[in-house]
Amino acid sequence: MAYYRSVGSIPPKRHTQHRAADGSLYYEELMGEEGFSSDSSLLYHRAIPSAMVDSRVWRVDDGKPEANHPLKPFHFKLHELFPGASWRQADPVRDRRVVLSNADVRIAYVAAGLPSPLYRNGIGDECVYVESGTGVVETVFGTIEVGQGDYVVIPRATTHRWLPTGDAPLRLYAIEANSHITPAKRYLSKFGQLLEHAPFCERDLRGPVGPLLVETETDHDGEGGGDVEVYVKHRVGGSVGGTVMVMPTHPFDVVGWDGCLYPYAFNIADYEPITGRIHQPPPAHQVFEGNNFVICNFVPRKVDYHPLSIPVPYYHANVDSDEVMFYCGGNYEARKGSGIGQGSVSLHPGGHTHGPQPGAYERSIGAEFFDELAVMVDTFRPLELAEGARATDDGRYAWSWSGRGPAESGGTSGEEQR
Repeated sequence: MAYYRSVGSIPPKRHTQHRAADGSLYYEELMGEEGFSSDSSLLYHRAIPSAMVDSRVWRVDDGKPEANHPLKPFHFKLHELFPGASWRQADPVRDRRVVLSNADVRIAYVAAGLPSPLYRNGIGDECVYVESGTGVVETVFGTIEVGQGDYVVIPRATTHRWLPTGDAPLRLYAIEANSHITPAKRYLSKFGQLLEHAPFCERDLRGPVGPLLVETETDHDGEGGGDVEVYVKHRVGGSVGGTVMVMPTHPFDVVGWDGCLYPYAFNIADYEPITGRIHQPPPAHQVFEGNNFVICNFVPRKVDYHPLSIPVPYYHANVDSDEVMFYCGGNYEARKGSGIGQGSVSLHPGGHTHGPQPGAYERSIGAEFFDELAVMVDTFRPLELAEGARATDDGRYAWSWSGRGPAESGGTSGEEQR
């Protein structure tokens, strides 16, 4: 995050004594990025934040990713991952189903009704999009209420937990980076302020309310004393691993903090789309970026007003990236007739030319407004298909532009051809 906030009780000078009313010292924690050479915050705890009494393995499911080979585009129906009322027994962290991944990012999906455990991702930042439902994200910095259309950006190693609220599932599209996630750098001044041409500004960002305090001698639910478990995702060799750290006191014991590093929410409805006389390229829709990937969103908007414009995208080849589109509202014009709907994900890999479905190109002529909502992730390394993708592949999307597949062509699918 780029702008300064101060919440709760802090001393006048950093790295100096800060005492409670009874004279006891609070414990200062510096949480900082890039070897303390980038954004940071100072948090003041009532108990020593390093204290732990046990640790054990948490087996994190990586989804067993497989290469997209032979190369083809896909359509995944993510709502099939949590059929019926199964979401009632799922939590927003441990029950995520990995859909796509590479060395830079993991994309996962969950529909949840149970609270998550306390959790921190020690590998990278997370950008979690709320497709539907409501919830509360409790963090060591305070609380953020979230609902449909919210992006929730959670910095690496932030201890937090998700609490679904209401009677509907909390549906989350989780983008887990192996790096930090920031607003697109071309929208930022050299000092980190969002510039005038940016499609959103600091007023649109909601920081945590708090700080969130609990009694250090009780667990978070107030059901007596006891140790507190924190699920930690971290690197194990070259792969993703997990540990359950057991702490003698609750980490949500912060009396105050200040700095430029903290979780925040941004609602997609506050994104002001960039439009023009002719079709705007995908970078015009960018909102965030991480190492080797970008996040864009396509929102309801007026479309091209050149008298000869074709408002849907031209056919295009992602020569340097894989394109992942999560359809989360409205009616996406370019994909009409493909079976794509709410909760769908399309994967258009580098090396494949893609674009509107047959007929969409022509139908869009004369359109003045698109009512569509989608979150796009473009990666600059190939994505592999994880368990969540293999379980929800519609089996037909790759052939949707031609109208026939290998069975009708007398060819083979997946066998080596010379």
